[in-house]
Amino acid sequence: MSIDVVNVSKAFGGFRAVDDVSVSFGRGRLTALLGPSGGGKSTLLRIIAGLEEPDSGRVYVDGQDMTHVPARRRGVGFVFQHYAAFPHMTVRDNVGFGLRVARVDRTTRARRVDELLDLVHLQGLAERYPAELSGGQRQRMALARALAVEPRLLLLVEPFGALDVKVRAELRAWLRHLHEQVNATTLFVTHDQEEAMELADQIVLVNEGRIEQVGTPEDLYDRPANEFVMAFLGATTRLGGVAVRPHDIEVFTDPVDGGTQAMIERVVGLGFHSRIEAALPDGSDVTVQLTRAHAHELELRTGDIVYLRAIAGAASHAG
Repeated sequence: MSIDVVNVSKAFGGFRAVDDVSVSFGRGRLTALLGPSGGGKSTLLRIIAGLEEPDSGRVYVDGQDMTHVPARRRGVGFVFQHYAAFPHMTVRDNVGFGLRVARVDRTTRARRVDELLDLVHLQGLAERYPAELSGGQRQRMALARALAVEPRLLLLVEPFGALDVKVRAELRAWLRHLHEQVNATTLFVTHDQEEAMELADQIVLVNEGRIEQVGTPEDLYDRPANEFVMAFLGATTRLGGVAVRPHDIEVFTDPVDGGTQAMIERVVGLGFHSRIEAALPDGSDVTVQLTRAHAHELELRTGDIVYLRAIAGAASHAG
């Protein structure tokens, strides 16, 4: 399913949650709606899903105007941060609930549930209850339940936000693999930059109700449209009046063409990397990231004078 959002706006009282947004989502793509809390990404997703109606603008699905069509008629599967499982039902019954509501016959339902439990690696847990599962297993159950009705559009809202870091990383890799096996267009809401960069084919960065930039993770990281995009998708520092990524700054111990003099205030070892904190002549601070081996090679110490230069071609924005 392809989705086209055209000049959509939505306000709640005096607060404009979505402000004249136009964006397209290609068929079969995995798209992250990324942005800070309160930026409008969840409201935009709810409008696409049919859970909210826009105040103005249109939503097209496969070229058809679906602006006022309710969610139940859009072929949408939902997965939320909190699993909303039925605690009195087994995993099997939770996964098959939507099929039972749709009056799918018992034999077909059982076959479809078995296929899904295999797909999400819960084959041996079908007769357990949600309280007997780990957080990651419950989230996989929620995904299986959403996929049971064979949605054309799969929507996930902060799907891994309630899980610990290790489980979250494992499920991200699993979801990417799952998406490649399932014939559905997938949109997920997140404020986690790493999650969006790792999972998505396309990122839609939303802020204050507007879209800052749309593109691949590489587009947004390497060619940010503005300083907000650059700062939201990675660390930045300032050198020569422009924002630049700390790892895109070269360090020299002797004067160099285009270099800016700085005095090292601190050298911090961070495993493979070292962070250099330095002061510029105008009193401002700059942060540089080097490999630990390179920092040792330069023999950098607190109080040393060095010369800093942004790598040619590195993404930067005037402030």
